[in-house]
This record gives sequence, structure tokens and C-alpha cells, in this order.
Amino acid sequence: MKTTLNHRIPSLARPLIAVAALAWGLSAAQAQDIRFGFNADQSGTGAAELGVAARHGFDLAIEDINKAGGLLGKKVVGIVRDDTGQPPKSIQNMTELIDSEKVAAVVGPTNSGNALAWLHIPQQKKIPVIVPVATATDITKRYAGEAQNYIYRVSMVDREQVALLIAYAVKATKNQKIAFIADSTGFGQQGVKDLTEVLALHGNKAVAVEKFGPKDTDMTSQLAKIRDAGADTLIVYGLADANAQLLRSMEKINYMPTTLGTWGNMSTPLLNTAGKKLAEHIIFATSTAEDSNPRAVALAARVRERYPQLPTFVAAAQSYDSVMLLAAAVKKAGSTDGEKLAATLENGVPDTQGVVKLYQKPFAKGDHEALSVADFHLARWRDGKVSAYEDAITKALTPADYKK
Repeated sequence: MKTTLNHRIPSLARPLIAVAALAWGLSAAQAQDIRFGFNADQSGTGAAELGVAARHGFDLAIEDINKAGGLLGKKVVGIVRDDTGQPPKSIQNMTELIDSEKVAAVVGPTNSGNALAWLHIPQQKKIPVIVPVATATDITKRYAGEAQNYIYRVSMVDREQVALLIAYAVKATKNQKIAFIADSTGFGQQGVKDLTEVLALHGNKAVAVEKFGPKDTDMTSQLAKIRDAGADTLIVYGLADANAQLLRSMEKINYMPTTLGTWGNMSTPLLNTAGKKLAEHIIFATSTAEDSNPRAVALAARVRERYPQLPTFVAAAQSYDSVMLLAAAVKKAGSTDGEKLAATLENGVPDTQGVVKLYQKPFAKGDHEALSVADFHLARWRDGKVSAYEDAITKALTPADYKK
């Protein structure tokens, strides 16, 4: 009688062999691909819009790389995780991406707090990370003293944004009276600290500094104090939903100074709560807008096919550029080894044309920030979309104006 392989294998062992075969098959498939991970909030917090936009930029960059033949003769595969804005979930995602999915690098996250919660994981496991959204200064600084820092960024560092906002404010004010108002969170109060220090570098001091709760809906009393102090220019440091309430409070007391803010004002809560017309009053920092250059126009059109309500194009652009820098490093290194990739990003990544700009030696030892104030410009809402903002002041700004 013919004996089959199954007859010779004890029945209890068959499931184990099936699992082993499946695992071997997955490992073989993984070995044929180069995997990039994406870990960011896409559903959990007010910053999720940034994460969704960043994910689409990530996906489109991988599509373009594969259309051009992939990397090292292999297809690039994106492995996407939603951390829902929660540090424990973000930590879990990073562990899975690195240990189970065997990614060569990770792009993310959206929220600075999540990055700060898991930085030790890629650093210990020697897997490069490029942060395309989160802005906290400490993200790229924590391991700056190590032999190799594995954390890089293509986003707008808070202090760099402040340098631009203050440079504009000191030229925009007609009476040299500038005021600050910020939310009461650590984000807002750190912003006040940066604003105060940078304004001092220009030989000036705020005539008023006020705060509000992130859930407040009426800021008229704080604004009345700022108005009575004579400020004709106001810098607000808060998130889009609260800033929308601030704009509504300005309208209530008919006090509409030149108003500046950070890139968080690109989120739709500002537009939806304040309304299209009122939202146009605040001018904010960005690295790019949908109409900044032909590359931005082209990418925005592609992203909108998948995400018609795209409010935060800048996150898509910065994520796209992050992937392209990783691809350039893989090509130059000729490897997906984490140590080689990190060293190449830091010392030898070739010139890479991105959406935001042409990246020429974007990183260096002790400086893992690909973007600085010199790369930023101002933008504002126009007809429900974020558009680049220019006036006589922006055109007159020089590098010497960006004190930090």
C-alpha cells in the first residue's frame, strides 16, 4: 500500500508543521520585499487629520518608488498602523513593526507625546525613523549624544516656527506692541516661553501675555486686556478648535489685530467652527501649501483623489519626502541594514528632490532636522483651502531676521 507523507506524520504534529510552513512562507515573502512601516494617529485625536494626510503621502511615495523599479531590485511594501493617538498603542505598533513585520525603517508619528514614548525602541533595535509630523524639539535630541542617533525628522520644529512668526510680527506691528495668547497646556506654555525668548532677541517684550483653556469657548476677557494694552499684533499658540473660538471672540468685541499662529491652524476644526471667512484672518507657519510649487500641486491632486477633504496637505508632503529620503539612503547604502541606513542618512544621502524642497545634505551629526525656519513660509485659509501667503513683509524677510 502506498504510504503518503501525512500517514507517516503523527496527527498532533501536523498543525505545528502547517504553522511552520506558513511562517516559512511569510518569511520568504518578507525577504523578497523591502518594508517601510508607518505608525501614526489616523482616527483618535484632533491631530488625526495630519496622520491621514501623512499616510496618503507615504503610500504615494511607495507607489512612485515601485513604478520606478523599486529598491535594490525589490518591491517596497508599506505596513501601516493607526496608533489612535494613544502612547500604549503606539508603543505596541512600533514593537510589531520592528519585531514581527521586519520593517527596514519607520515613518511617523503624528503626536509628539507618542514619539517620546517609544523613541527608545528603534534606538535600541537600530531601526531608522523619520518623523513627518510631530514637532516637539526633544524628539531628535534625546539620543543626539549617542554614537548613532536613529531618529530623524522632516517636519516643523516648534522653535523654528516661532522664529518665523516673530520675524514677521516685529515687521508687521506699527506700534511695536506685540501680545501673546496661548492655551494652558504644556504645548501652549512652552510656546509662550519660546515666543518670549525669541522676541527678546529682537529687543522687544510682549505688552500682554494671556492664556485660555483648550476647551474654552469665550476668550473676550483676555482679548479685552490685550486690546487695552494697545497690541496691534497677536500671536496665538493653541490648537485649531480653540483658536477658532478665539477668532469668534475677536469678532464679538470687534478687535481684529494682525493674528499669527503655528501650523496646527491648518486643521479643519478652525474652518468648521470659525467659518470660511473668519478663518482667513489667522496667518500661520507651514513648510509648503498645495499651491507652493508644481510638485506640490501635482501631489495634492493625487492625494485629493483618495482624500477629497484633505485639510493638511503639508503632512502629506512631508511624509512623501520622508519616504523618498529613506529610498535614497537605501540606494546609496546598497542595503536595508539599520546601521548602514542611519549612517547614510546622516552622512551620505545624495541630493533628493522632494515636494517641499531639494534636500542637499539634509542631516548631519548632531542635527537630524531636514527642515528649518529657512524652509518655512506663511499660509492662510482661502476659500476653504490652505494657500501660500505673501505680502511686502514676507518678501522683505532675510535670514538675518530669523533669530532663535
